[in-house]
Amino acid sequence: MFSYPTGLFDVPVYGVAREQKQSMLNRVISQLSLHHYESCYAYRRLIDSHPFQLASAPHYEQLPLASRLFKDLTLSSIHPNDIFRNLRSSGTSGQASKIILDAESAKRQSQVLVKILQSWLGKKRRPMLLIDAPSTVKHTGAMTARAAGLQGLSFFGRNHCYALDNEMQLDVNKVQSFFNDHGQQPVLIFGFTFVVWQQFIQVMVKQGLTADLADAILIHGGGWKKMQEQAVTDALFKKTIRQTLGNVSVHDYYGMVEQTGNIHMECEEGHLHTPVWSDILIRDPADLSIVEFGKEGLIQVNSVLPTSYPGHCILTEDLGTVIGEDNCACGRLGKYFKVHGRVPKAQVKGCSDTFV
Repeated sequence: MFSYPTGLFDVPVYGVAREQKQSMLNRVISQLSLHHYESCYAYRRLIDSHPFQLASAPHYEQLPLASRLFKDLTLSSIHPNDIFRNLRSSGTSGQASKIILDAESAKRQSQVLVKILQSWLGKKRRPMLLIDAPSTVKHTGAMTARAAGLQGLSFFGRNHCYALDNEMQLDVNKVQSFFNDHGQQPVLIFGFTFVVWQQFIQVMVKQGLTADLADAILIHGGGWKKMQEQAVTDALFKKTIRQTLGNVSVHDYYGMVEQTGNIHMECEEGHLHTPVWSDILIRDPADLSIVEFGKEGLIQVNSVLPTSYPGHCILTEDLGTVIGEDNCACGRLGKYFKVHGRVPKAQVKGCSDTFV
């Protein structure tokens, strides 16, 4: 059983400076690598195919696992009898990623998500509008990332209202009733980016519907590939939302099913921030070397959370840039970054290609 340092999950979400944070991450993530090496046969074969040994070269920068490997294999570091939940990615193209959780992992993910979001929303629950259909969270089988997101975020709301019906069409009467009842209170709105835009905002615009919210926060994430295909920029997205709904503070987030719970929120300056339990590295697509701040490359995300599967160091197929660390104008410590989109067409050639 993997053991975390005492008090690790009690530290401030964005209050630990670089030197202390990196020391903690290096220690914990190196221990996680050893844990998964001993507990996951497929991960062990992957590591054994490399020229270094974990005992002598444990630094987490050397150990990214390509995210697409989770689409091809079921990677687990727990006994089948301990499986509590299966998660799968919500992507519409290609095969879905499969993530194995035990009860402790699921609980830990929820606790960290709560801590991250409370640092942005406070502890008081707001009336909540969910831009999705009730049926999304009721499907049988493995839970999708979308369903997990809706379920996780709903904890921060009250008087929940689903804006869409089970055919994913705008329920105008329910939405108008919600705005009439709660529009002058602090309101929380949550949805996945493309769903918010296509099924909610665009429909309201076409039907000439508006609201005059006094104080709302919209949290959204995912789906930017489809937005880019429609030439919808972040600036246009935010502008149209405010024109349609009134006083809304819009916050994107970056996260993935492979590291559920550890999301990277967008601050008031438009930057995505790493919480204390995670880190981001940018690698050159040509040789996977780590590039300096300000240069674009492949995003690697590291997290101390995954113990039931080897998802602690993930090489994504997203392009991004680390802008800085500990010096964002918003005052939050940690690295802050931008995501530029997916790698065009070509597959990422990462260390998982050595897996046989």
